[in-house]
Amino acid sequence: MQQLFKPNKAFAKDARIKNMCEYEELAEWAKEDYEGFWEHFAKEKLDWIKPFENVLDESNAPFVKWFDGGKLNVATQCIDRHLDSRKNKAAIIFEGDRGDKQIITYLELYYNVNRFANLLKNEFNVKKGDRVVIYMPMIPEAAYAMLACARIGAIHSVVFGGFSAEALRDRIEDADAKVVITADGAYRKGKPYMLKPVVDKALEENTPIEKVLVVQRNFEDIEWVSGRDYSYNELITSQAPVCEAEAMESEDPLFLLYTSGSTGKPKGVQHSQAGYILWAQMTMEWVFDVKENDTYWCTADIGWITGHTYIVYGPLAMGATTVMFEGVPTYPDAGRAWKMVEEYKINQFYTAPTAIRVLHKMGEDEPKKYDLNSLKVLGTVGEPIDPPAWRWYYEVVGNSQCSIVDTYWQTETGGHIISPIASATPIKPACATLPLPGIMAEILDPETGEKVEVGQKGYMCVTRPWPSQIRNVWGDEQRYKKSYYGDVKKDGKAVYFTGDGAVYDENGYITITGRTDDVINVSGHRLGTAEIEAAIKKHSNVAEVAVVGKPHDIKGEAIFAYVVLKSDNGVADEVEELKAINNTIKQEIGNIALCDDIIFAPGLPKTRSGKIMRRILRSLAKGEAITQDISTLEDPSIVAKLEALIQS
Repeated sequence: MQQLFKPNKAFAKDARIKNMCEYEELAEWAKEDYEGFWEHFAKEKLDWIKPFENVLDESNAPFVKWFDGGKLNVATQCIDRHLDSRKNKAAIIFEGDRGDKQIITYLELYYNVNRFANLLKNEFNVKKGDRVVIYMPMIPEAAYAMLACARIGAIHSVVFGGFSAEALRDRIEDADAKVVITADGAYRKGKPYMLKPVVDKALEENTPIEKVLVVQRNFEDIEWVSGRDYSYNELITSQAPVCEAEAMESEDPLFLLYTSGSTGKPKGVQHSQAGYILWAQMTMEWVFDVKENDTYWCTADIGWITGHTYIVYGPLAMGATTVMFEGVPTYPDAGRAWKMVEEYKINQFYTAPTAIRVLHKMGEDEPKKYDLNSLKVLGTVGEPIDPPAWRWYYEVVGNSQCSIVDTYWQTETGGHIISPIASATPIKPACATLPLPGIMAEILDPETGEKVEVGQKGYMCVTRPWPSQIRNVWGDEQRYKKSYYGDVKKDGKAVYFTGDGAVYDENGYITITGRTDDVINVSGHRLGTAEIEAAIKKHSNVAEVAVVGKPHDIKGEAIFAYVVLKSDNGVADEVEELKAINNTIKQEIGNIALCDDIIFAPGLPKTRSGKIMRRILRSLAKGEAITQDISTLEDPSIVAKLEALIQS
């Protein structure tokens, strides 16, 4: 039996959830009175402009409604309601890549967001329901932009700043956005990099974009398109610091966030107002137990859901101090993150296993050089963490005193769904442990819909709707139903399937075993194999391609591509072809999707009906013996040929 690490008693003593008895009471309350449970917290945590009339409407499932009839504004949840008691408290601590710093109080945040909202309304005619794409670095103006959209009822869609012009254009067009907010560039590892030229390229073809707002961060030379491009730095100075917040229906869309799926087209995950902000706040309070005087740091980028929920919306909704960091934790050296923990007296530190592995590898003894005694909780997100990295994180970074919350959730879930509670849950290395109270999560047998036995692998599902879940795939209801409610039924009813496999242990704890679909998790970021394959196929000499994931010590998974070239004579110049294919991926998606391994194959293992046998390709990439029957393949000899190529 795996060792259990119990929470720090001194930390648990004053926590919101002090022990497993209190956890079980909350979980039982939700089980026995589901709607009453959520009604209580919605009334306790949220400030309503108009009270809701109905807690949950499942009459049109899976298109559910939470807190129907209620009206509120997410920006006022995050800012206005704190002004009486916290106006001079730090809302955001920003540290730039080069060490420049800003502390933004709640009152300053209020003024900055209001000015931004007025700019969008008055200068760009952005109205309730309009879509605004945000393509920004990790600077405070990115948070201002998100909150300004929320204040006036515009729907924001943040696109990760590492995505290419083509990927940005795809998202602009799918959202039918009218405005792009970007920056000239930013800094990374001490050097400037550019964003505005990527936007320019994305808008070369016809798009719905009418205006581009540019935050001048590093003041590099950029092109300005007359009548389209405007300087935020110039326009913002004339905007009034007060803007009335729009009263939004509970189920109005708050934002879209595009994520990879099993087809080449990214999915616009649509989140609503009330349910999302409620769970963002509750999980901040329960999982991390952030208190009034704590300083909390999540190292994610706002281009991903982690940055939305656990840098901007969750911390600000509960009135916390949140840290935004522009740089990378290994620049100028592997002590950068620990220096910041010491300087800002960070209490909760939340990062990805990829970052932990890099910090461990580059500076195993670096944490010992800094005073990290302020730390109370360590968190991981994005992918399962391996036991060696977990132990280093626990013993060296946390001095064996901090709980590690190995949080499991997705873009689609809006917030944590399975996670230890730092103050209550005995933890196991690399284990997500238990569903949070109110989340009816079960591992089900996909054939029978029954809960699996201990040690039996099954599908990770949520059997009842919850407030922060995805509401739709933007503009594609059928894809929403097919993607999330088409695989598993319990008692004859379709339930939400996460796309992940999982297993119970003897304590009833849940360990996530990885994706069951064709999605690769690179450094905690989900990338659809179909999207990567579609990009590679745009290379003029590629006839066929199949992409799989391969275990990677740092990233968790790396991208492994099997490419069949059109050229009759094989590869004329293998090095040049490799570069050309990765350049195509860079142009179509971005650096995050570059292949670590590319094999130029004579063919792909296919059934006689033409289906590519990806299980075989995965096994070959991992160096595993092929145990499945290959006699039904169109050309069984192809397996040995691929194996020889990989080993050569």
